[in-house]
Amino acid sequence: MRLRGRRRGHHTSGHHTGEHHPAGTRDHAVELRGVRRSYGRGGRAVHALRGIDLALPRGSFTAVMGPSGSGKSTFLQCAAGLDRPTAGSVTLGGTEITGMSENKLTALRRSRLGFVFQAFNLLPSLTVEQNVLLPLRLAGVRPDHRLAREMLAQVGLHEHSRRRPGQLSGGQQQRVAIARALVTRPDVVFADEPTGALDTVTAAEVLILLRHAVDALGATVVMVTHDPVAAGYADHTLFLADGSIADRLPRSPAAEIAERMTRLTGRVPAAAAAALAGGPVR
Repeated sequence: MRLRGRRRGHHTSGHHTGEHHPAGTRDHAVELRGVRRSYGRGGRAVHALRGIDLALPRGSFTAVMGPSGSGKSTFLQCAAGLDRPTAGSVTLGGTEITGMSENKLTALRRSRLGFVFQAFNLLPSLTVEQNVLLPLRLAGVRPDHRLAREMLAQVGLHEHSRRRPGQLSGGQQQRVAIARALVTRPDVVFADEPTGALDTVTAAEVLILLRHAVDALGATVVMVTHDPVAAGYADHTLFLADGSIADRLPRSPAAEIAERMTRLTGRVPAAAAAALAGGPVR
């Protein structure tokens, strides 16, 4: 179930560290500069992000981890243009998005970003192929059925193109979601707990697909996860705490990632302990 072919014109390399680089470099898929996000005012304000500076190379796979309330979800929402930072700037694929109108942001998300969520978010009334083609339709692009079938073949589901999502297993539905996320050849695929609803074996299949999307197609993946096993598939892991980047780790075994989380939180989350023990990842 390997993804074949490399995206033309896309820079890739075998390993990325996620170190900071000068702003505006075209080799960066995602750049955040001084990004802050606060909710409320005065003494009751909640500071979800406290000045994030980060540049992620094209063709890289980044995992984002941290304890509950660390700012992981806010980071993803700001990086993907789903939420506006209180201060700072966000650049996607060389395009500054911070001051964009909502209409332009919507158009950008439809044509240049891909999303994979824990809940799959497939439309039950559409066939598998129609779900994959949905981003092209929303972007006003003529549906390319050959491309949809090719993407479904990439994720091992070409024979299921005419089925409805309800006729597929959870793992198969998530593979459809990955095909949908990749169909527009996006600058970045944002994945929010993509294995959270899957058993360990099925989760591994999904993570292998994301890994090969990076290696074979030159995709850029940013994945929020609580699971050190999932983070072990990434080129590097960022650890958030109290709205700041508290640590980072190049590609490492799950045990080392979990140990780093232990330092950060003072305890291993139950899901992490279960994953390391070979139990189901929830």
